[in-house]
Amino acid sequence: DTKVTADWVRKKFGRIEPVMNANLAALKAGYNYGITTESFARQIEVRPAALPPGTYTNVNGNAALSWGLVAASVLSGLPLFYASYPITPASEILHELVRHRNFGVKTFQAEDEIAAAGAALGAAFAGSLAVTGTSGPGLSLKGETISLAMITEMPMIIVDVQRGGPSTGLPTKPEQSDLFLAVWGRHGESPLPVIAASSPSDAFEVAIEAARIAVKYMTPVILLSDGYIATGSEPWRLPDIASLPRLGVPFATGPNAGDKFLPYLRDLQTMARSWAIPGMPGLEHRIGGLEKEEGTGNVSYDPDNHQLMTDIRAWKVANIANDIPEVEVDDPDGADLLVLSWGSTYSAVKAGVGNARRKGAKVAYARIRYLSPLPPNMTTVLSSYERVLIPEMNNGQLSRMLKAEFARPVISLSKVEGVPFQFGEISAKIMEIAGG
Repeated sequence: DTKVTADWVRKKFGRIEPVMNANLAALKAGYNYGITTESFARQIEVRPAALPPGTYTNVNGNAALSWGLVAASVLSGLPLFYASYPITPASEILHELVRHRNFGVKTFQAEDEIAAAGAALGAAFAGSLAVTGTSGPGLSLKGETISLAMITEMPMIIVDVQRGGPSTGLPTKPEQSDLFLAVWGRHGESPLPVIAASSPSDAFEVAIEAARIAVKYMTPVILLSDGYIATGSEPWRLPDIASLPRLGVPFATGPNAGDKFLPYLRDLQTMARSWAIPGMPGLEHRIGGLEKEEGTGNVSYDPDNHQLMTDIRAWKVANIANDIPEVEVDDPDGADLLVLSWGSTYSAVKAGVGNARRKGAKVAYARIRYLSPLPPNMTTVLSSYERVLIPEMNNGQLSRMLKAEFARPVISLSKVEGVPFQFGEISAKIMEIAGG
């Protein structure tokens, strides 16, 4: 049925009748050729997708992530500032955000990765929802500025659209090999929240979640995507705007200790400090990369204070585990094998699990969005299964993280070929483990 496409052509080109008629004629010619050609031995019918009702649009990961950042800006009431240096496959985020100045979005193409990170941190200090985007090589270069954002405790989002590495590597090919870099790749004791999108449409939700964590806990957040998500596309149901969560912002409005303002006086629930933007009378304070005295923010070389501040910053990030959802496990048959996915392996792993089940294997499945800190029920989930399989487009980085954290053996299925997993590879490994 060509009606839907024909209606779209009329709506798109209706004001220019010759163009509209030419497109309609091309549509009819192509359709008629398809149903009359004898190039194929059989016809293939594509049935309607079994999707929930709603209004859909086709979206790729970079666009969905960009829209999520715009939504987070509106939901928080903060102006969005995005700074980046062109790098494949993250450049399209900048291209997309440039189109949304009507939402107050400000974009900046910097001269290099370090300048982009510095500009974003400056925008955070000035009270913006600050974001910088890059791929693996750029994340390395931004490391010192990310550490500065961490010790100053400024909210900032760092988007890493991963690609094949190391170095220039495979710029147009996907990989998940920046996980270690995202979790640990800074000098000093500098833990940060790290979350990962699992599909193009999921990138929208993950962008909002990264902003929520950043402003609530006054911390930089690293958001991982990759080239497969960034350039892949899928139908995306437009969300109910009214249902999106409002993002509270911990702006300081006046003195918080009698008639004084202490920039590192903390909320006892989140351990976040107040966000005092420049130009507010009475809120002047010292900020920078040197260690701060708890409360006052003054420069301190006191050993006990450095231990205290190091512990507070680490505890603040660890405490985020109590503010994120538990891992949901799909286990209809009481399996003893669990397959875990993170990031863009989601679709292949889910399909591979389904295929293995149809062949008789009992297998459970779970997806991890939050990589640091890990979800609060991770210990329970891992201890509930005799065997755990983790497919990754790296040499087993999440596998090694879980082994180190939980002293739990896992089976790693690694692929570093610059191409995504196919569901058959996942299914075959499951059947091998299950003995089928």
